Amino acid sequence: MTRAADIGASRLADAELAAARRRGAAADAAEPRAAAARYDRGSGRVIVDLTNGCVFAFPARALQGLADAADADLAAVEVIGAGLGLHWEPLDADFTVPGLLMGLFGTRAWMAREQARHAGSATSPAKAAAARENGRKGGRPRGSTRIDLA
Repeated sequence: MTRAADIGASRLADAELAAARRRGAAADAAEPRAAAARYDRGSGRVIVDLTNGCVFAFPARALQGLADAADADLAAVEVIGAGLGLHWEPLDADFTVPGLLMGLFGTRAWMAREQARHAGSATSPAKAAAARENGRKGGRPRGSTRIDLA
């Protein structure tokens, strides 16, 4: 390589580095980042201090794969990836801070299964009254197979 080529490559590298730093600064300003994270045994929550001064907390065992985790393992939470992620080394678990802030506590399939699992357990006075009435009639009514085309 010639001396001129070296200088040109150096200027290009400097320009790329400056552009990357600008993109990083823009991302820091726009994206939620974790400054610190800790597990509170009393409440069972992970508490995340964000770089913008906000604090976010969520139930640790609501995360996919952490339902049966020991308190000591949950306490091993650490901030990774310039504040974009949380990692539990003993549990081999990683979650993104933006995803957690959006309420994404696992994969889409896992979230759908959890939602369906909890949906059937909902109770209300109206649901209890309907169940008692159906019980007096011999149980839940069978579905109709007749199709009205009118």
